[in-house]
Amino acid sequence: MAWILLVLAAMLEIVWATALERSDGFTRLWPAVIGVATAALSLVILTFVLRSLPMGTAYAVWVGLGALGVAVAGIVALGESAAPARLLCLALILVGVIGLRILDG
Repeated sequence: MAWILLVLAAMLEIVWATALERSDGFTRLWPAVIGVATAALSLVILTFVLRSLPMGTAYAVWVGLGALGVAVAGIVALGESAAPARLLCLALILVGVIGLRILDG
């Protein structure tokens, strides 16, 4: 259950980062509200995950999946670079997350 919650918290990272980007520096109300609210919810879920998983593993997976998701969202939705070297680095993040999951058992 902790791993499912951890993935959910990471998915919320994607939402809040995207919403804050859309808030135009907090000048647009609803994207800003969504961003702050989902950031808080993501953090709350992470605190529950930390009851069951080691801090280093949970935080690395939370940040890694969140960063990976935000980068993919940027490529797909915003036309950011999909250069092979960038995609390779993103794949390495995913490999690291998978490795942490396997090692945690």
